[in-house]
Amino acid sequence: MDNKRTYEMKARAETTAQTRRRIMQSAFELSNETKSLEIVVADVAARAGVSVRTVLRHFGSRDGLFEAVTAYVRDEVREERAAPVGDAATAVEVLYDHYELRGEMVLRLLGEELGDPRVRSVTEQGRRLHRAWVEQVFAPQLSDRTDAERELVTDLLVVATDVYTWKLLCRDRELDRRQAQQRVRFMIDAVLGTVGEER
Repeated sequence: MDNKRTYEMKARAETTAQTRRRIMQSAFELSNETKSLEIVVADVAARAGVSVRTVLRHFGSRDGLFEAVTAYVRDEVREERAAPVGDAATAVEVLYDHYELRGEMVLRLLGEELGDPRVRSVTEQGRRLHRAWVEQVFAPQLSDRTDAERELVTDLLVVATDVYTWKLLCRDRELDRRQAQQRVRFMIDAVLGTVGEER
């Protein structure tokens, strides 16, 4: 009897977790299709195949859903951007995979950040995440520098690998991905003082 009850409780917990993930994924998909300010709980519920009441039971409110989705997406972004430490070529490849998938959404959020403090919170987290990514990926190239030089070089690497740089090269200049990545690699090499070395 105890085994049956334990099994039922685990099954119920897994079903609840799946529903929660489905709701968050639905909210995230909607945020990719429209401005995040326009998303309403009823639309999320319809996309997830649940009732509004179910959404509110899981998240409490629209703001609660927004916060949960933010954490959910942040974890996904970390996984998408995972790159080997010290390998600039692979890091840029991984980063541009991420920008092709999420770049337009990020640009929309950046366009909304001044009008919504919740969106501003998300974009600030994104900036911190990107800088931490740069510090981790380029740790070997930064390790022997003075504190002041490390900060300067990190700032420049953040700019070279930023979503706006991707936009300027791929969207505004309409370069193909290979050309854009080549230019980013050149900027990284220039910043690190390794232009002309074997790549």
